[in-house]
Amino acid sequence: MTDRTLQRQIFAGCKQLGIDDDTRHDLQLVVTGKASLSDMSDAELRAVVENLKERGFKAGFNGGKKGKFKPAPRADLRLIHVLWKLLGDAGVLDRPDRAGLNAFVRSRFEGKWQSVPIDIDALRDADQINAVIRALKDMCRRNGVQTK
Repeated sequence: MTDRTLQRQIFAGCKQLGIDDDTRHDLQLVVTGKASLSDMSDAELRAVVENLKERGFKAGFNGGKKGKFKPAPRADLRLIHVLWKLLGDAGVLDRPDRAGLNAFVRSRFEGKWQSVPIDIDALRDADQINAVIRALKDMCRRNGVQTK
């Protein structure tokens, strides 16, 4: 495949998964260390496509059900999912699934916040979302998991 074809696949995958440009750049940084598609080699572009496929991207598939869960409604919430997946892929987590993420948020923040939502995607308070992102980035740092 050509660079341009791989780039189109990445854009299609992000659209299919509901990933906006800022989140796509974050994902690309995590996967390749580069935010710009034009700076990537074929191998790096393929790595981004493979990561999108792991997240549920189906190349050449238009429509239908996207899976049990819709993508998070906000880019900052999607970043939480990206960081959690990185930790899971690195073998740091006992429960790398969505239930594990929700359990982490409850155990970590239940005593600090008035209420903790049942599901992470229900968070709307920017300070709470940022606190979760900081906690996950700290976990990544402590465990040697690259986020950029």
